[in-house]
Amino acid sequence: MANEIDNIQTNLIETNALIEEHIHGGFGFDFLSCSAEEIVEFAKRITGYGVWGFFPTLATDTIERLKHQISEIKRAKSMLPENAADILGIHLEACFLNPEKKGIHDEKQLLAPSIENYKLIEDDFIKIVTLAPELDENFALCKYLSSRGVKVSAGHCTGSDLSAVSQVTHLFNAMGTFNHKTPSTAVSALADDRIATEIIADFRHVLPDVVKLVFKIKPQDKIILVSDALPIAHSELESIQFCGKTVFLKDNKAVDANGTMAGSTMFVSDIIKQLVRNGFCDLKTAVKMASTNIMPVEKKIYWDENLNIVKIK
Repeated sequence: MANEIDNIQTNLIETNALIEEHIHGGFGFDFLSCSAEEIVEFAKRITGYGVWGFFPTLATDTIERLKHQISEIKRAKSMLPENAADILGIHLEACFLNPEKKGIHDEKQLLAPSIENYKLIEDDFIKIVTLAPELDENFALCKYLSSRGVKVSAGHCTGSDLSAVSQVTHLFNAMGTFNHKTPSTAVSALADDRIATEIIADFRHVLPDVVKLVFKIKPQDKIILVSDALPIAHSELESIQFCGKTVFLKDNKAVDANGTMAGSTMFVSDIIKQLVRNGFCDLKTAVKMASTNIMPVEKKIYWDENLNIVKIK
């Protein structure tokens, strides 16, 4: 394999392959509605963007729809060919959110974060749960999830007590923001070196200077680059239905009719290229934030001098 790569081009940069920890779809495929066969097609195509594994992320919907899509994702996992990215588990960004910070999510489908309500959806393939810890009485659900090896991430929330979680979901977006006089989710996440921070560093969800500050404040191994990519990402679509709303592509941003920003139109490899080309960090540092900062990575990718991904093996 090494000789084959060398024959393609010399002076390639080897890094770990990438993981998409927070992604709702892409290429027109929506993990909240697509079939197992379409998820497999997504898994095959995303390898072209250096991705070795991904966590299909489910947004808020009915219990019935969520359970159906969990089954479809598990069926897709059983169908994956060797040349596809692995499905590493489900990221449930659904239901257990604070209505004050719901973002694009459907408020009518929100539930109180409780063990009883979680058991309506519970599945062993759910590996990450985003929730509002301030609504979780005595952190009962947080403790329940942690005891079962599920990563608990504070998101779409307002609380500043992060003692029962291990990370936050898309730092600054849909959470209690930075305030120098009032406790908030963002301040707690930045101040606590124990807390990992997802960040959508696309310079739209978070301004470039804020990204710089996060890179200075947080330990490098506690920064997780995520795309939060929507089905509209890397597609020819100009609008989609997402969380019961029409989301439009406007000025390279995905927004609803009220201008509320939804997820991203980029994949994590696009974000890495942007960070490196603008001097925020070197390539291997950026890749680490979207690979081994999340979990051990088995595969390698090779980049050329223009940051094109030439090969994954």
